[in-house]
Amino acid sequence: MSASQLPPSVERPTLQGRLVTLRPAGEAEAPALRAILAQPSVAEWWRRDEWDRIDVSDAVTFAIVADGEVVGCIQYSEEADPDYWAAAIDIFVSAAAQGRGAGPDAMRTLIAWLVEARGHHRFTVDPATANARAVHVYGKLGFKPVGVLRRYERVADGTWRDALLMELLAEELEPEEGAAS
Repeated sequence: MSASQLPPSVERPTLQGRLVTLRPAGEAEAPALRAILAQPSVAEWWRRDEWDRIDVSDAVTFAIVADGEVVGCIQYSEEADPDYWAAAIDIFVSAAAQGRGAGPDAMRTLIAWLVEARGHHRFTVDPATANARAVHVYGKLGFKPVGVLRRYERVADGTWRDALLMELLAEELEPEEGAAS
């Protein structure tokens, strides 16, 4: 993709998945997202101040909504160089939404839009190596381990933890179980 072929500036439409809706996140969603970040099963992997850091980052952020309630957040950032055009994705979902398919549906929905609207073909995620649940879910979606990012992320106590770099090519995205291919 040449520089002249790059998609236009980022618009944040509302995206409809099978189970969830992804809507542009802003200050209206901040209290719900901060509350989710405080839940132990989320706080273990995301710091509570993450929302403030997300809000000022170069990421494009969506609230994950299920049954009318904010149940999480998904965001992506793009590599700006057209010769390395790819998207990195981060996600968290509330304890109540974990294990109910909201996260995988949000991932599939965002990836489909990134392929169609933004022209992406490659995606990365970087869960903590110790976050077995996330690594398992990403694997079921079709992400492949690339390698360990050593001492990648500083955690609340000041120590560093490793992350697993995983990648997915658009054509490798696994369809939802039971869905027709």
